[in-house]
Formats: sequence, C-alpha cells, structure tokens
Amino acid sequence: MADVVTALRAGIPDGSVIDDPDRMESYRYDKALFCPAGMPAAVVIARERGHVEHTLRTASELRVPVVPQGARSGLSGAANAQDGCIVLSLERMDRIIEIDPDNRLAVVEPGVFNADFSRAVAEHGLFYPPDPSSWEFCSIGGNLSTNSGGLCCVKYGVTTDYVRGLEVVLASGEVVRTGRRTVKGVAGYDLTRLFVGSEGTLGVITQATLALRPESQRPHTVVALYDTPVAGARATAAVMTAGLVPSLLEIMDGTTIRAVDEWKRMDLPQDAGAMVLAQSDSGGQAGAAEMSRIAELLTAAGATEVIETSDSAEGELLLTARRLALLALERVSGTTMIDDVCVPLTRLADLFDGVSKVADEYGVTIGVVGHAGDGNMHPTVCFDADDEDEASRAYAAFGAVMDVGLELGGTITGEHGVGVLKKDWLAREIGDVGIRLHRDIKQALDPQGILNPGKVFG
Repeated sequence: MADVVTALRAGIPDGSVIDDPDRMESYRYDKALFCPAGMPAAVVIARERGHVEHTLRTASELRVPVVPQGARSGLSGAANAQDGCIVLSLERMDRIIEIDPDNRLAVVEPGVFNADFSRAVAEHGLFYPPDPSSWEFCSIGGNLSTNSGGLCCVKYGVTTDYVRGLEVVLASGEVVRTGRRTVKGVAGYDLTRLFVGSEGTLGVITQATLALRPESQRPHTVVALYDTPVAGARATAAVMTAGLVPSLLEIMDGTTIRAVDEWKRMDLPQDAGAMVLAQSDSGGQAGAAEMSRIAELLTAAGATEVIETSDSAEGELLLTARRLALLALERVSGTTMIDDVCVPLTRLADLFDGVSKVADEYGVTIGVVGHAGDGNMHPTVCFDADDEDEASRAYAAFGAVMDVGLELGGTITGEHGVGVLKKDWLAREIGDVGIRLHRDIKQALDPQGILNPGKVFG
C-alpha cells in the first residue's frame, strides 16, 4: 500500500492523495450501505484529466484495482470500494466547460450535479431532460455510468439519448474521444453508447458533450387518487396505450404517500391507495387539451378524485413530493433496498399485484414509486438492518421482486445499474452468451481487469 501511495503522489499533488483511514471511511460506500465494501489503499481526489491518467497508469503498472466514484449517490453498490483498491473520486472535476446555445449542446466534467447543470442551461433558454429524482445530489458522471432516466424520460428518453460524445481514460491511462458534436454521425462503432451504462468497468469518463433541447413550457398538471395501487397502474397504462405522451407520468402507492407526508407534512391524502401524477409541458391550449384528455382517462379508470391545475407552484409542490419518495421510505424502518424493475406497460398492474404478494409472503414493508409512463418501478423494501431475521427476509423479498419483473417480461434495472446488488440476476436476464460477450468486451478494454472488478458481472 505504501508503494501505491508513493507512486500516486509522484504525479498528483499530495493533498489530492488520501491514505488516512478515517478520511477514507466516507469513500467506501455509495448509498447501498448494505452491500459489501472494503478499505481502499488510497483515495485520489482528481481535479483534472491528468490526475485520472496518472492514477490509471499507476494502477496498471502495479496491478491495483481502481473504483471510480462520483457523488456516491448510487443505489446498487457499483461505487463501493474493495480492500487495497484505489478509489478514484471525480467529485472535484465539476466544471461546466461550455454551453453552446446555437448548437444546443454543452461540455461538462463528470462531477457536475445534475440540478446545477439543468439550472445553468436554463439561463440560456435550454433544457436538459434526464432528471433523476436525486438530481440535487447526483452527478452527471454517475448518470452516465448507469444511463440514468428520470421523471421526464417517458417523453424525452434517458441519459444516453443526450450524449453526443465522451472523453474517456482507459485502464492503460490512454485517452479516447468518442462521438462528435454533430447531431448525426455513424462513422465506426458507437463507442459512446458502449461506455454509457458501463458502471466504470470499461473506462473512466472525464468529459461529456451533451445535447440540449429548447426550454419546455409551463406545465399543466393532473393528480388522480385510487383506492389501490393496481387500479392506479391500470389507469396509467390506459393513458399510454391511448397514444398520449405526457412529459411526466408518475405513481406513488399508499405506503409511499404516507411516508412522505409523515416526514414533510405536505397535506397529502394519507388514505389513498395510490396517487398518479401527470404533466404536459406542451404549453398553452395544446397542453391544457392534453391534460384534459388524460384527466378523462384517469377518471374513467376508476379514480376517486381527479384534480387539474395550471398553477406552476402547485405542480412543483407535487413534483417535490415525488422526488422525496425514496428518501422518505428510508425513514420507515431505517434501511431500504430499492428495486429498479421495468416491465411492459400492459403488465404494470401485474407488477404491483406481484409486489404486494411478495410483501405478504416475506412479512416486510414494500413501498412502490416510479415512472409509470415507461413501466420503470422502484419497489423499496424497508427493514431494520440490525434485526438479522428481518434483514434476511428483506433480502429474499428484494430478489423475489426481481423474479416477478423477469417473469413479466421485464428487466432487473431500468436506470440504477447492476453494481454488486443485482449481478446474480444479470445472467438470468441476458443469458450465458450475453455474459460471455460482456467478458470479451471487458477483456479487450481492460485486459488486467483493474477497473471496478467484481461489479456488474465480475
């Protein structure tokens, strides 16, 4: 370990290389605190690309694992340290290098927070759609690493849809630039999409060129309440299969509604079984007409109450309640395991029904919240980590929810990534040939296997 630290400090300012165990403690985990994590040999606080290059050259020479980290807001353990590794933190590489309004693009470093970037481009009349509910404390680098979605993805797509190009440092310390600034371009393999979503296993992203859109219009909002989550899920499917494309279509079950309200006292309907939140940012009469049609469909699907509003403050308040959902569920029992299953829209009600049966079978609380417009739900198992029996049942319930998602023709992760939490289920989803291809690609780009080993499929 002393050799690693000495070699790192030879090319990086001393204050940027940490080897004090107390200071390194906070770099051991992302938000999946229940996943295994080791003690690193050193933490490098990279402030420029050269620090990343030197770190990876050093790691390659000494054959030391490297775990890239951003804001450590991930939910699958992908950023958790290993014993003796180098944690490469990119949180201080947080510059917005360029905003080009004419070409509707921006160039950023990975440490920029999603919300800060969104506000910065808004000053130029532009809009960056990928907006995870954790946008205030998640970084663009982490969003790229897991190909995050967000509340607006039902209309606008996910992170990879807005990535024009990347600057990536490979395991060898070499730098590759993928993609381009142009809207179109098909020269060569699409290496940009290969790196997006690779969870730090193929290279370390140090810069991204991102596409932007014109700013959206003031949204119209509809809220509908249902007696059961299954009824709410059927209602959202009715909206989407009718051919409508709202800018946002979210659902919270009763457990989640009560958790948010008990925490923030937002006067939410605690007796509701589910709340559906829809918005249209089309603006003007078009947005109002779209929301009126959605309100009709939600009413016809059995809503106990439907409220429409064009007041932006009211819409933002409801959106805030949705963004607080996962944090509120953490307060229910102290620890959460957050599933990230995505199913076809027509099977969403079946997913809610299946999750309810899992909760009953294992005797645990599971709150469900998610992006109803694209079938991506976050069933959240709430449990006391200090209660061995309850924790065991929670782990079993977490896996059972993923099993339900796969049985319904879905996926184990729609936006949070695999990390260490879900890798046992990855082979079941993509098959033996798929795993072999993953390993072949990993071998080609990281022949020594030093980049985030043990994650995703390792």
